[in-house]
Amino acid sequence: MLSAGLTSSIQARDHGTVAQTFPIIEPDLLATIETRLKGMESRGEIDRMNALFAKRAEAKIRRPTPVSGISPATDERVWNYDPTITIDKDVRDQKGNVIARAGQSVNPLDFVTMRQALVFVDGDSDAQMAWATKHYGDLKAKIILVKGSPIEEMTARQRRFYFDQEGRLTGKFGIRHTPAVAEQAGRVVRVSEVVLKGAI
Repeated sequence: MLSAGLTSSIQARDHGTVAQTFPIIEPDLLATIETRLKGMESRGEIDRMNALFAKRAEAKIRRPTPVSGISPATDERVWNYDPTITIDKDVRDQKGNVIARAGQSVNPLDFVTMRQALVFVDGDSDAQMAWATKHYGDLKAKIILVKGSPIEEMTARQRRFYFDQEGRLTGKFGIRHTPAVAEQAGRVVRVSEVVLKGAI
C-alpha cells in the first residue's frame, strides 16, 4: 500500500535547460594512436627508438648485469652442496609409468655425472681470469663470469666463457667470493672459494 502510494505521487517534471549543453564527442582511440604513430614515423622517431632498443640489448648481451654481493675471496672456504630434491608429485615417463613418486628424495648425481668443474670468476679481474685459464682448460671446466664481458673474453682468449645470469648458480651453491670452484665429489658437489696469492 505504502509503495503504491509513493509511486502514484511521483511525477516527472520538465525543469527546462539549466546550462548550455554540448554533444558528447569521443575520438576513436585506435585512430588517435594510428595518427600519432604515423607522425612519429614521419619524423624518424620510431627508427631512433628501435636503434636505441637494439643498442641497449646488444650492450646487455656484451656486458650482462654483474651478480650482486660477490667479492674477491680473502679466506679459503670449502663446503659440500647436496643437490638432493624431494619430488612434490609423481613423475611419469611417456608411457605413463611412474619413475618417481611424490615425497621421494632424488639425487641427480645418482643418474648424471658432472664431467667438468664449474669455475666462477670476476671477468674484470686480470688475476682471476689468468688463474682460471691457466689451471682449467675447456675440457676440464666451464669458466663462468659473475662480472665482465664473456663475449670480449671469448674474442681475446679464443675459448668459450659463460655468465651466471641473475646469480642463479652462485646463489644455489652459496658462493659469495671468487674465484670459486664447484666439482662433483661422490653424491655431493664440493665448493671451494680460493684466495689468490698476491691478488688481495
